[in-house]
Amino acid sequence: MALACGNFSARAADKPNIILINADDLGYGDLSCYGQKEFSTPNLDRLAQEGVRFTQAYAGDAVCAPSRCSLMTGYHTGHTRVRSNGHRGKKGGILEPQDTTIAAVLKTAGYSTGIFGKWGLGELGNSGAPAKKGFDEFFGFLDHNEAHVYYPEYMWNNSGKVQLGRKFYSHDLIVSNTLDFVRRHKDGPFFIYLAVTIPHAGMEVPADSEQPFLGKYPEKAYTAGRYLYATNHHPLATFAGMVTRLDRDIGRLTALLKELGLDSNTLIIFTSDNGAHNEGGANPEFFNSTGGLRGIKRDLYEGGIRIPMIARWPGHIKPSTVSDQVLAHWDMLPTLAEVAGAKAPTSIDGISMRPALLGKSQRNHEFLYWEFHERGFEQAVRMGDWKAVRHNQQLLELYSFKSDPHEQKNVAAQNPTVVAKIEDYLKTARSDSAEWPIHYKLDKEANRRHEY
Repeated sequence: MALACGNFSARAADKPNIILINADDLGYGDLSCYGQKEFSTPNLDRLAQEGVRFTQAYAGDAVCAPSRCSLMTGYHTGHTRVRSNGHRGKKGGILEPQDTTIAAVLKTAGYSTGIFGKWGLGELGNSGAPAKKGFDEFFGFLDHNEAHVYYPEYMWNNSGKVQLGRKFYSHDLIVSNTLDFVRRHKDGPFFIYLAVTIPHAGMEVPADSEQPFLGKYPEKAYTAGRYLYATNHHPLATFAGMVTRLDRDIGRLTALLKELGLDSNTLIIFTSDNGAHNEGGANPEFFNSTGGLRGIKRDLYEGGIRIPMIARWPGHIKPSTVSDQVLAHWDMLPTLAEVAGAKAPTSIDGISMRPALLGKSQRNHEFLYWEFHERGFEQAVRMGDWKAVRHNQQLLELYSFKSDPHEQKNVAAQNPTVVAKIEDYLKTARSDSAEWPIHYKLDKEANRRHEY
């Protein structure tokens, strides 16, 4: 037995540590390495300089819960357990016992696993609790609504509520618990899912991050509204402060890895759960948070689902690489499984993008698929350089990225063969779900409006 354990430890020591960072509502254009001009993100820019920056990476969906479900389980939203932000804590809103996550897969390869931040796929006591989905440690928010408050009354860990009395900025606690996990598991291998809540609304950040931007932007005060987001008299400065605080803490994390001698054996992947938001006073138009792409959060146009993605793995990923590889959140599970030498479930929609990370020839998806349930039933498909979007029972819209990357001209009528191929795919793209049935809204004009 001792010999077997010794062999296992030797094999485990050869595996890279993996840190998956998932920002909350960070748009494609919200980092300076993706074109942000109003503030800078030097630490994330450095990650990109030392690794690969993807230009055609996609979230699992246009809102939080289904996107995170896709990220964790390797399914697109035609097959995920969770397909919208509704049903919180109920069937259709939590992971079931049979659902496998990245953490569970990596545990089979000897990884210690921790999640810090926003989970949103189950609560303590039910089948979707982090501890039942492969995570050894958890600190953060179980429910999406809880995560809207940056100075919360309480947060959660494996044992239950951690009372805070609204005295602590939640993001800072999430980061400090992450750094502590790294220190305690420096002998590795470890997997960290760092699901930060920045820059989701409500718009709040400590003064030391907000102060540099006060008076810099043409502010319009936000008055408390839906979700009880707090009144904010300078939301633009707050937003810039939130993103730059996140960037600062990425720098703290990478500095710790270097201090502990873990830098060369750690794969870091940074991404976002969906596109930019306009809630709580946030202004994606002012910051060009979508990078010029059409739509924002809750849209299946590119601005709602195309996201920044950076990967850094010294000695494996070539520095200063820019990749136009098309990939999506549901590819993360098989990718990380292959990196860790683990076996991914065979039924998932994702494919391993490890070759793309390493700059090698990559097998591609023929189709990418999304569905969205908050304004009736909406669908989107990417097929090569074609993008199709459908709102409820309306005719399929078709856009060509070769000539129209901003999805301004619907060319469905001019390309009936392409439309027919996508329509044929849509017949089998999704599985029926009692919790997420196809439900159309009849008010076509309402389907065009954002509902926040």
